[in-house]
Amino acid sequence: MTKNQDRNLIVGLDIGTAKVAVIIGEVLPDGEISIIGLGNHLSRGMDKGGVNDLDSIVRSVQRALDQAELMADCQVASVYLSISGKHIACQNENGMVSINDEEVTQEDVDNVIHTARSVKIPTERRILHVLPQEYAIDVQDGIKSPIGMSGMRMEAKVHIVTCANDMAKNITKSVERCGLKVDDLVFSGIASADAVLTQDEKDLGVCVVDIGGGTTDITVYTNGALRHCSVVPVAGNQVTSDIAKIFRTPLTHAEQIKVQFASARSSMVSREDSIEVPSVGGRPSRSMSRHTLAEVVEPRYQELFELILTKLRDSGLEDQIAAGIVLTGGTSSIEGVVDIAEATFGMPVRVAVPLPVKGLNEYVEQPVYATGVGLLHYGANRVLERQFEGPARPGVTSLWNRVQSWFKGEF
Repeated sequence: MTKNQDRNLIVGLDIGTAKVAVIIGEVLPDGEISIIGLGNHLSRGMDKGGVNDLDSIVRSVQRALDQAELMADCQVASVYLSISGKHIACQNENGMVSINDEEVTQEDVDNVIHTARSVKIPTERRILHVLPQEYAIDVQDGIKSPIGMSGMRMEAKVHIVTCANDMAKNITKSVERCGLKVDDLVFSGIASADAVLTQDEKDLGVCVVDIGGGTTDITVYTNGALRHCSVVPVAGNQVTSDIAKIFRTPLTHAEQIKVQFASARSSMVSREDSIEVPSVGGRPSRSMSRHTLAEVVEPRYQELFELILTKLRDSGLEDQIAAGIVLTGGTSSIEGVVDIAEATFGMPVRVAVPLPVKGLNEYVEQPVYATGVGLLHYGANRVLERQFEGPARPGVTSLWNRVQSWFKGEF
């Protein structure tokens, strides 16, 4: 019956090409996250990160939302929303300011970041993130936290992530039609990395590859900071489509076959294994070789990893990722994927699930939920940052007090 002032509730909404996931979490007093609700539904109306049928995606979001609200016994008011697609772009910029009173204050840090982000951005694009990489004060560089240090001049290096404004408006509109407010748009690759990476990996240098249904997000970290991000418009749906066409089976069955029986390495599958493949048009099912299935799937994964390797080389960071490659996302959950990835990249590869959280953690311990859990981490950081600025308005309110809110919501 109360609005639970002591509970900081946040919601992550991941609208992908293949699935919609809603995850409700509570930020505990110690800063950790506890999962209290989860809902998911097949995604209809999305293609490679973009909305192509607004009404269909609204229905998909609403069904996932209803599941999560029922599990958490609350009503969602606002969400942190993921965005992806080949329109995502990044750039590294520098800024410089004079230091007031010869000691760095938070105001100086804000000013230097504002200076760094004051680059000309085309009107058709929107800034998603401005992420500090490191600072320099006079002749000392590589500074991570400059507040309180003395000097005359401070420089900042930042990583700016942008997106197409129209793409952002369309995906936001689909959420608003469900009666929700968008607290912030978050590049899904950054959210996934927040969910699966350790600080040691970020410091040592690592590339996160989130393979979804329609897009593959790439993020590269070195020395603890994000240095590069990009999106490849090739992912799991291409594999499903190949299976459907070659085995002459409906797409829904092709997806099930991929998840249950496919291997990214044909050499790992016995030629004696067989699977039942449903036919189209009411024809009887057929028995097909699982080895043949692997021979269909393997070239697609090989092609995808070669595209990712090209992106990595183009970034100039290939030699700086000593921690190797971290794969996540639903399409990374397939037999043989680590083997073929290591052969392509020539470095260590692991498949990652979200790092442990509290509450209903067992429900989200799958690569497919990396982005959703990462959105909660992103939102939790924003909530904790604003606790020093007074009351804020949450993304979730009690069923008995829906009109009231304490979450500020504007950044």
